[in-house]
Amino acid sequence: MIRLAKKEEILKLLAITKACAEDMISRNIFQWNEHYPSIVAFDNDLKRNELYVLTSENVIIGCIVLTPNMDEEYLPIKWLTPNENNLYVHRLAIHPKFQGMGFAQKLMDFTEAFAIKNNYSSIRLDTFSKNDRNQKFYELRGYKKLGTIYFPKQSEFPFYCYERLCKK
Repeated sequence: MIRLAKKEEILKLLAITKACAEDMISRNIFQWNEHYPSIVAFDNDLKRNELYVLTSENVIIGCIVLTPNMDEEYLPIKWLTPNENNLYVHRLAIHPKFQGMGFAQKLMDFTEAFAIKNNYSSIRLDTFSKNDRNQKFYELRGYKKLGTIYFPKQSEFPFYCYERLCKK
């Protein structure tokens, strides 16, 4: 089940993203660290009603943020659509012990249906250049790689920006 997160669930989500960060670091993917994702980011997501959780048998196993707000880091990218009416995906996480079971697919199915239902022109996101698994995941779903951006607090390596048009 996918639903909006509750304030009392933020610490559980931080534990999930910390487990994801540790798992990625063990595979030499330095995408998340002690600075990101943060409690401040999740708290702001929650206040804007943009933070969703995925549960299985009443246990939170993942999360995703869906926002219409574009981060300034995205400004240099030559997007497929104008910078208006777009849905941005952030902080998609599935606890490592539940990865490989189709749960990330469920979150993205939800995202794509949400975008169409709410008449967004496209879905935009970024993923770490050293995370081949994520790149393949998005590319197989029809997302097009358009450019690179940097988040210096996260990594010296770039992040790739992707976009997928919403089909009605």
